[in-house]
Amino acid sequence: MSSSVKRATVVSIPTLRQALVRANPIFANALLAKKRSYSSKGGAEMTVRDALNSALEEMVADDKVYLMGEEVGQYNGAYKKRDSVVLLLDLGAGLKPVCEFMTWNFAMQAIDQIVNSAAKTHFVSGGNVTCPITFRGPNGAAAGVAAQHSQYFAAWLSHPGIEDAKGLLKAAIRDPNPVVVLENELMYGVSFPMSEAALSKDFVIEIGKAKDEKEGSDITVVAHSRSVGFALEAAELLEKEGVCKAEVINMRSIRPLDIDTIIKSVKKTNRLVTVEGGHRSEICAQIMESEAFDHLDAPVIRITGADIPTPYAQNLDAFAFPDTEVIARVLKRILHKKI
Repeated sequence: MSSSVKRATVVSIPTLRQALVRANPIFANALLAKKRSYSSKGGAEMTVRDALNSALEEMVADDKVYLMGEEVGQYNGAYKKRDSVVLLLDLGAGLKPVCEFMTWNFAMQAIDQIVNSAAKTHFVSGGNVTCPITFRGPNGAAAGVAAQHSQYFAAWLSHPGIEDAKGLLKAAIRDPNPVVVLENELMYGVSFPMSEAALSKDFVIEIGKAKDEKEGSDITVVAHSRSVGFALEAAELLEKEGVCKAEVINMRSIRPLDIDTIIKSVKKTNRLVTVEGGHRSEICAQIMESEAFDHLDAPVIRITGADIPTPYAQNLDAFAFPDTEVIARVLKRILHKKI
């Protein structure tokens, strides 16, 4: 990169960010106001949408962080989460853009920039150039949005190159490398309790560390995103029925994958089921190649979305993805399997 390009880019940074703030001053004020209202309660209920938006307080803490978005002005973006279009950016002067998609399905128009350019910049530059950009938006199926809006990209985007919603997004923004944040549209309006610690501006969750959501002794269930809720419901149901005590692990991040936490659990339970909203990833393969294999008493089972384009019809859509009932049924079945 020539010095003249660097100078031109440096000059544009404050100008671009000030222009964004001037275009929507309500946004900056809302961030601070929302932060004050939540923090004064010492813990509160917060929707996933608000948790993600509160993570954007990183824009206040670091003037090189800015949001690029479609309809990020008065409308605040699709789903009121300030979605954006992806642009090819010059990051040589230290910009840290948060680039949001209306849906990850539309990101396919920019997949070459994400996978071949952003993801590999640090590696191909011999570690001399970082690419601190965060790509985020809805991933997987929503309600009645059919095949072109329901694809699941966790497996696609896990190749070399998430209280969780806020902590993981803040960690992604602070990371010097490109990070993909896959969100679930159906979860935006769901509320969860937020601890006082989680409301802090310094609350960050380390990327690559899974969370043990429920301890168990009979079977390990690994899931992420919305599937974690279904897995927990299924585990609670089977425990009440006296069938088994399932351990539920929330992956949080797809890559890096916290395989050590999964192996530790499998050594205890001797059985493994993975739950994913889309198609299959690398979890099962890594377990089969690891020391956990010798501790398995039954084959690893994968619960995934049906291998079809997502139907538009609501009754068919309901059968296309795993839910609490499906997970519970599979867990019962694997308890009687043997290698």
